Amino acid sequence: AQYGSCSLRKMGAMEALELLDQLVDESDPDVDFPNSYHAYQTAEGIRRAHPDKDWFHLVGLLHDLGKVLALFGEPQ
Repeated sequence: AQYGSCSLRKMGAMEALELLDQLVDESDPDVDFPNSYHAYQTAEGIRRAHPDKDWFHLVGLLHDLGKVLALFGEPQ
């Protein structure tokens, strides 16, 4: 009920990927590259392993987008 109305903020997937770069991920606090880089790495790895499953490439790209909620006060 709290998030169903999307009243907090509306954004596209690319904007959310860019916002990930403002976040220090608690699971990888010592990583020196942007969080969006991990999303692109994951998508590319899946594309190489499964070139015929374009839906899976997208899942790899989007898999961490929920972490942007930490920028709005939600716990990681």
